[in-house]
Amino acid sequence: MTVRGRISASPKTYSAALISLVCLGITLCEWVFAYQNVAYGIILALFLALFIYLVIPVIKLGQPFTDCVESLVLIPLYILFTSSLPWFFLSQELLLPAVYAAVLALCVWHIYRKNISLRDIGFSGERILKYILIGFLIGAPLGVAEYFIITPVASFPTFEIKYLMRDLAYMVIFVGLGEELLFRGLVQRDMANLLGWKWGLLGTSLVFGVMHLTWRSIPELGFTFAAGLIFGYIYHRTHSLTAPIIAHGVGNTILVAVMPYLLT
Repeated sequence: MTVRGRISASPKTYSAALISLVCLGITLCEWVFAYQNVAYGIILALFLALFIYLVIPVIKLGQPFTDCVESLVLIPLYILFTSSLPWFFLSQELLLPAVYAAVLALCVWHIYRKNISLRDIGFSGERILKYILIGFLIGAPLGVAEYFIITPVASFPTFEIKYLMRDLAYMVIFVGLGEELLFRGLVQRDMANLLGWKWGLLGTSLVFGVMHLTWRSIPELGFTFAAGLIFGYIYHRTHSLTAPIIAHGVGNTILVAVMPYLLT
C-alpha cells in the first residue's frame, strides 16, 4: 500500500514541479519586461512559449497537466501579442480596449481549440443579480484601498458622468472580463483540476500578482496577489465568473474614475 501511494504520488509531484518552473519562467519574463529591458522580456516570452509548445507534448503526465500548461502559455503569448501591435496608431482612449481585446481573442481561441464549455468556465445566468451585487460590494472597497497604494492622477480636469460610465464599461467589459476569463476561468480552473483548489488558487493569485509588476510597486504586487486570492475564492465558491468580473471592473473604476476626483 505504501509503494502504491508513492507511485501514484510521483506524477503529481512532477506535475507540480513543472508547473512551478513555468510560473517562474513567466515571472522572469515579466520582471525583465518591466524592470530591465522590454526587448529582452519579449524574447524571453517567445522562448518560453516555444519551449512549452515543443516540450510539453513529449511529457506524458496526463491531460490535466497538459490543460494546465496550455492555459499558462496564454500569458507569455499575451505579452508577445500586446507588445507587437502598433499601439502608436491608436488614440489613448482606444488603447485599453485594444489591449484587452487581444487578451479576449487569445482566450476565445484557446476555448475554441480545446472545445471548452462556457458553462464549465463560469458563464451562466444562475443567481446573476446576486453575484453582481456581491461584485459591487467587494470591488468598491478594493478600489478605494488600491488608490492609496498607487495614487493615480485624474484623467480629466473635472469629474463627469459620461467619463465615469465610459470607464465603467471599459473596466468591466474589457479589463474585468479579459483578466478574469484568463486567470480564473482558464488558469485557475486547470490548476485546480491538477493540483487541488487550494494550490490552484494560490498559484493563480501569485501569477496574477506577478503580471502587475509593470506598476513597479512592491505594495501593489502584494495588493494584486491578495485581490487575486479574493477573486479566486469567489470563483471557487460560486463556480461563476460574474462576481469576480464585476468586482474587478468596479474596483478599477473606483480606482481611476472616482477616487482621484474625490481627494483632489
